[in-house]
Order: sequence, then C-alpha cells, then structure tokens
Amino acid sequence: MSASKPKAKKNNKVRSSSSFKGIVLVLIGIALILGLILKSSLWKDYPVEGKKQLLAIESGQTYSGFIDRLAKEDQVSFPIILKLYQRIMIHDTMKAGVYEVRQGMSFRQVLEMISNADNAQMSRILVIEGTTFKQLVDILKKNDLVTKEVLHLPTAQLLKELNITYSHPEGLFAPDTYFFAKGETDRKILTNLYQRQMKILDEAWAKRAADLPYQNKYDALIMASIIEKETSIDRELEQVSGVFIRRLKNGMRLQTDPTVIYGMGDSYNGNITRKDLRTPTPYNTYTISGLPPTPIALPSKKAIEAAMHPDNSENLYFVATGDGGHKFTTNLNDHNKAVQEYLTILRSKSKE
Repeated sequence: MSASKPKAKKNNKVRSSSSFKGIVLVLIGIALILGLILKSSLWKDYPVEGKKQLLAIESGQTYSGFIDRLAKEDQVSFPIILKLYQRIMIHDTMKAGVYEVRQGMSFRQVLEMISNADNAQMSRILVIEGTTFKQLVDILKKNDLVTKEVLHLPTAQLLKELNITYSHPEGLFAPDTYFFAKGETDRKILTNLYQRQMKILDEAWAKRAADLPYQNKYDALIMASIIEKETSIDRELEQVSGVFIRRLKNGMRLQTDPTVIYGMGDSYNGNITRKDLRTPTPYNTYTISGLPPTPIALPSKKAIEAAMHPDNSENLYFVATGDGGHKFTTNLNDHNKAVQEYLTILRSKSKE
C-alpha cells in the first residue's frame, strides 16, 4: 500500500505539468490569433498611393461610417476591432479637414490623427447645389479650421463687410467643393464664393438667349435658384427653365412649391398643406405673379446657364413621376392625368 502513494503523486505531477503546458499552448495560440487580427486591422498599413496622399473628412462624418466604408472596399479586416479601439482609446469624434497620410502609417495612427483638427493640412468645404445661405453659414460655423470674423454679424452688416451691394445674401455664393488653408477666415472664404458666383452669372448673362423675360441678371439668378430646387437631373434643367419662362411670358403664375417652402421659413415641417399654398408670402408663387423677390437657394453653374437657355418646347406644366424625374406636358388636361398617375404611384408605395 505504501509503495503506491509515491506513484500516485508522480502521476498527479505529470498530469499537472501536462495541464500547465496545455494552458500555455492555448494562451500562445490566442496571442498569435490576436496578433494576426491586430496586424490585419489596427497595425495594418493604411493604403496610400505613392509616398503620401490626402484624406478628406467631411463635417458630420463618423468613425463608424468611415470604418464601414473601408471594410466595404476590402481595405481592412475585422472592422469591429477598429471600432472598439476608437471607442476605448480615442474618446473623440472625427474632425473635418484634409489630412496627409504618409506611406507606412497604420490604421491606428490614421484613426488617431483625424480626431484632432490641428493635424489637418487644409480645410475642405463642401457646398452642395441648392444649399441655402443659412445652411452655408452653419457649415462654416461648424468647421473648426475656419477662423470666424463675420459669421456672427447681422446679415446686413455681414454683406457690408464683404463689400456686397445686394441687400439679401441668398443665391450670391457659388456651390462647389473648396479647399482652403487651415485657419482661413470666413471673410475670405465667403468673398471667394461670392466672386465665383458673380463671374459665373456675368458670363452666362453675356451669352443669354434672346427674348428672356428678365429685367436684369438678378432676375435670372432668382430663376436659376428655383430651377435648382425643382430638379436634380441635369437633362431636365433646361426643360424646367422653359416651363417657367413660358409661364412668365404668358402671364401665368409659376406655382412652384420650393418658393412656398422658402417663404414658410422655420415653420416648414416637411409637408405643404392647401392652407400653405393659399397663405400669401412674398415667396408664394401660387398667390403672387412673377418671380419672388430674391433667390431661394445657391444655384449651380448648370442651373444658371439653364435659366439663360430654356428649351424650345411648348410645355407649361410638369409633375414628379415618382422615380426622381418629372413628366412635362403642354396643357392642363394632360397635366392633371400625370398628377393622378403620380398619386397612384405614391399610394402603391405606401402600401408596400
């Protein structure tokens, strides 16, 4: 009996040693797997063409969306690791700007770099066609790389500071994608956008078609802003322009919803009622004749050129088709049929 005890102890030691070795091997395996995951995510080189390239981050862009896009483009594996790292280690949001990514930088380094606006090389400002002046001001106010000098001023004083003689700012600034040096002033940025828009307007006005119902180029700018808000399809710009210009020539009211919406201001909640269409405002083209007093948005170069060159059809009406486009008609009877077709499409979509 006594001889079996040392043997049992020896077996226990063997089993303990084997268990320990097993645990060590498992831990080593986990470490290797974790290392591979980190190597293919956080430590992986950010894809750069050449020695360096610029990375533009938009205002309002999120880490989650940025990482999802990289994963969708097969640039990174295990996007969840990047998201966890950002939440645990960075504790901040992405900052708008243009950053320089150098060859050999890891995804981790890039994620950390774009959390600090001081790392940006330039400010990228995106002004979309149809943006209002109020929205443009908000874009500049939210950009940490823009030095603020005039944005806080009342509108009349702001225009005076920019040496703009017009009394209303809407429509006067060219929508586009702009790159400015970090720390550039709002004064210089707005002046640049204004000068670009005036150059576009002057050139289009000089080449305008004959017999347009405009008293001056500002009227054309107003029309361009309405065209811009009515369609986002380039091939329809001249068609929409033609409808509105023929209506003006025929003494017909424009009856365009975007002007009503603009006149409603902050009271617009996403829907227009019959009461809204009947409520007079300087911008309600269902109740006023002719053009509204000012533009209703920042029109693009294409919209301005369309306002100067309407199509030569006889269309006087158009209505949405439900697929992003519009159906144009020459008479009220056909227009009413097109409206009913559009309403049928809306009802069928609401049932889906």
